[in-house]
Amino acid sequence: MFLTQKLASQTLHAVLGGQNLTDALQQLWRRHPQLSPQQRGAIQDACYGTLRQLGLWRAVLRQLLKAPLSEPEIETLLLVALQQLAAGRAASYAIVDHAVQVAAKTGSGRAKGLVNAVLRNFLRQQDTLLNQAAEQAEGRWNHPRWWQDAMRRAWPDDWEAVLTANNSHPPMTLRVNRRHGTPAAYQALLTEAGIAARPLGQAALQLDKAVGVEHLPRFAEGWVSVQDYGAQLAAELLDVRDGQRVLDACAAPGGKTGHILELADVQLTAIDNNAERLARVADNLGRLQLTATLRCGDAGQPEGWWDGQPFDRILADVPCSASGVTRRHPDIKWLRRPEDFASFARQQAAMLDALWPLLAVGGKLLYATCSVFPAENSESAAAFAARHPDARRLPLPDSLPAAGQLLPSPEHDGFYYALFSKDAASA
Repeated sequence: MFLTQKLASQTLHAVLGGQNLTDALQQLWRRHPQLSPQQRGAIQDACYGTLRQLGLWRAVLRQLLKAPLSEPEIETLLLVALQQLAAGRAASYAIVDHAVQVAAKTGSGRAKGLVNAVLRNFLRQQDTLLNQAAEQAEGRWNHPRWWQDAMRRAWPDDWEAVLTANNSHPPMTLRVNRRHGTPAAYQALLTEAGIAARPLGQAALQLDKAVGVEHLPRFAEGWVSVQDYGAQLAAELLDVRDGQRVLDACAAPGGKTGHILELADVQLTAIDNNAERLARVADNLGRLQLTATLRCGDAGQPEGWWDGQPFDRILADVPCSASGVTRRHPDIKWLRRPEDFASFARQQAAMLDALWPLLAVGGKLLYATCSVFPAENSESAAAFAARHPDARRLPLPDSLPAAGQLLPSPEHDGFYYALFSKDAASA
């Protein structure tokens, strides 16, 4: 417990200082290779749980403190401990005692007594404190107030459902590799393994309960991949055919790359500007026993990697706020700033304008984000079409919203899709 609280609060301190949670945890594992899988799981659970309900715990802490803390490390320790006390997975006295020990090791002389008093006061007044905290906007919705306001403006009828979904645990969904068999056949293998699942769409199976990939039948042989159902729509919308030249821009970590190659025998080039993330694409393709041309480069500067031959299909999975996947990455809602959306929109415009000349006449480009905000989605797609008269917007299948926006739901995360073809008559 002591080590869990110490390392979880240190990680949370780094995240609230601006580092994303995934990177912070990876650095922690490298610094502490001796941690057992159980310890890693406990630390990760404490970090994710605290960030999902950070607004609530900050509101509770404000009630318990007479003045703002001058030691940020002690504040994050208290936030983690409050989350652990509410979760109830360990005895409350142990959580408090270990938090006091961490404070004695890492804080000032008064930190030990302060931590002890704050946590014991919380235990005495827990119901009252939680109810009062939930009366505040951030305590109720666990999103920054500006994010709540932006969501209301964007989705006046759905904002409450979206924020609620963002605070939930995400589903675990599988993509069945149809080169090895049908979703029904793989579901039968899951049933034999005692894993309950239900079908979604053409090739997805959503598990009733998440399991480690080591428990998935034939996972190591590439029979199945873990991928959100909403993300699986990208490769299907791209409509790839055997023999085509396909570009996957911003490909890492490679889920969509692998899916494209599962659907057709294409010549695929995958681009990413991060060599470490590109290595994950290679790892994923290796497990699936599929091949692609991998290039480390900027998708917005094709002169550094393009061979001059046009592509029949381009997947433009452009940079965005990732506001549609905050239940998987709860740090996002606390790290983003209001000005970020306009910044991402500018990046998207530059990348789309750079990629469009690479598309063959009659080819298709799929614009994709994992965002729910119009500035990065419908507005950006409309601006692109206005700049390029030869870009013709294609209708999406009836199974998708006509506007292309998927909001987070029990079945999928939040995504946006817009499909364009290059019109021969206007090219």
